[in-house]
Amino acid sequence: MPKEDKKAIKASYTVPCSSAFRDAVSDLAARRGVNVADLARSVLLTVSADRLAAFPDPGEPDAGDREDVTLKTGPSKGRPWRRKPRLQIRMPPGQDVTVIRRALNLALSVDRGDATVYVDVPQKDGAGKDAVPIGEIRDEVERLRAVVSALAFSPLPNGVESREDALYVLGFPPRAIPDQTHLRARFRMLATVHHPDGPAGDHVRMSQLNAAMDVLRRFAA
Repeated sequence: MPKEDKKAIKASYTVPCSSAFRDAVSDLAARRGVNVADLARSVLLTVSADRLAAFPDPGEPDAGDREDVTLKTGPSKGRPWRRKPRLQIRMPPGQDVTVIRRALNLALSVDRGDATVYVDVPQKDGAGKDAVPIGEIRDEVERLRAVVSALAFSPLPNGVESREDALYVLGFPPRAIPDQTHLRARFRMLATVHHPDGPAGDHVRMSQLNAAMDVLRRFAA
């Protein structure tokens, strides 16, 4: 069961898994410059529940797959303990551990090139896919790219201090000169992802989004 942290509106999840799966997920997160929770959230935001349910769950570790740890609290503090390998991550409350594990498995498969995530384009008035305007498809692809990019950005340790920092937080190239219309549209889209009241909210990222907008408004003035 996850332990809820009411202050941060997050819950701590213990995800039992094989040691090989744990190490592969941790390595992927390190290579992408994000944490394991970001990997899981990226998949959960871009893949439908039905499609994710059809993807294999790697399951819990075998009986012989255990790790040695030293207990740090309680009456048995200091004693060795052999436990199931696990991933410990923090996400919004109400998640299912098996769904998180499937999402991470899909992230690994995409990284290896064993799976591909497709964008479902809704059909209109019974028309075939060829009838969907190409512009709508491009817009949807760009939106999803921006969402994944937003989840992947690591909060700046010193906050937003420069125009380049602000562009990075909002997902623009370092020398970009976005107009106010594009800035507001990007901010609204990212705010729906990172607002602390949302299911994938993040207080630090939301604070840096606000700071980035303040910096870019000053430069535009």
